[in-house]
Amino acid sequence: MDFSWTSEQLELYDRALDFARANLSDDPKRTEGKFPRTLWQRCGEFGFLGLPVPERHGGLGLDTLTTARVMEALGRGCVDTGLVFSAGAHLFACVMPILEAGDDRQKTQYLPRLCSGEWVGANAISEPEAGSDVFALKTRAVRDGDSYVLDGGKSYVTNGPDADVFLVYAVTHPTSGYLGLSAFLIEKKTPGLSVGRPFEKMGLSTSPIAPIYLEGCRVPASAMLGAEGQGAPLFKRSMQWERACLFAAYVGVMERVLEQTVDFARQRKQFKRAIGKNQAISHRLADMKLRLESSRLLLYRACWLMDRGQEASMEVSLAKLAISEAAVQCGLDTLQIHGGMGYVTETGIERVLRDAIPSTIFSGTSEIQRDIIASNLGL
Repeated sequence: MDFSWTSEQLELYDRALDFARANLSDDPKRTEGKFPRTLWQRCGEFGFLGLPVPERHGGLGLDTLTTARVMEALGRGCVDTGLVFSAGAHLFACVMPILEAGDDRQKTQYLPRLCSGEWVGANAISEPEAGSDVFALKTRAVRDGDSYVLDGGKSYVTNGPDADVFLVYAVTHPTSGYLGLSAFLIEKKTPGLSVGRPFEKMGLSTSPIAPIYLEGCRVPASAMLGAEGQGAPLFKRSMQWERACLFAAYVGVMERVLEQTVDFARQRKQFKRAIGKNQAISHRLADMKLRLESSRLLLYRACWLMDRGQEASMEVSLAKLAISEAAVQCGLDTLQIHGGMGYVTETGIERVLRDAIPSTIFSGTSEIQRDIIASNLGL
């Protein structure tokens, strides 16, 4: 068992970390509630928006494990976790489905623009009555000659207010269950598609999210991604990418936060000595380190299996569950150690917790991950 990285992987990680620190370090408070388009384009310039996409389509052509490692660098180097989350959702829930299921025309039309940062992609599947139960979708797509007509509404579409293309899931065969779902690529200017008012959120404030509405939205049959009825496996595969590689960014966030908190514990003095000398503080930091490294190893194992084409649903769920819950606890721990300084918004410490809390909800809740793990145990 070899835990070492190649020299190329090490060099890429260092470059990604340095780039994120130097070019993506704008204070997210300055763009609170607004999509940072300039920073988005910088992400595209480095390659963050197309990490596993082949170079011929505008990406870096990385394997799954290396993709996760570079996302880790992005999360560690960029303090704007909202931007990082938007990039991950764009890449793993929109770009990768196009790469893996799109025809040549779709790949040529969309991938270079999405990888470069010229365009923003969004995934639209959740609905008011279909969150964890994605097969309860009410959005319909009805074949009409050489077109499909879509009607319905989607909730919580990440990047929705600023997206240039939406990957929309709709029911084409209501009685076919798992095989009744299909996916469509719909550009923002398509008649019948509209974006609702953006939601205000407790965290990830620079990652815009909004509902979208489809009213008699007519698209050509060529807008379908993959074959009719293949939407469910397409979505399942995109969630495997997202649950693994997007959450690598939270590993990077936890590493950055731990480094900052250790430095604070060394420098902050109470009762004439550094607070890190108190066992209550040092043990809390040791536990933060334990959760970080445990999450990291689960993630790397899941990505290693994916690279070998092996079944990894349980391993991906284990990693997603461990990382998301560790990220929330990391936010609580660093806030507690910083005390009053952590609670006030000026220091940015409390934002770590606000940005971590939704990680146990999106990409499948912690409860869903436990269901998947239990199912793999034969329960």
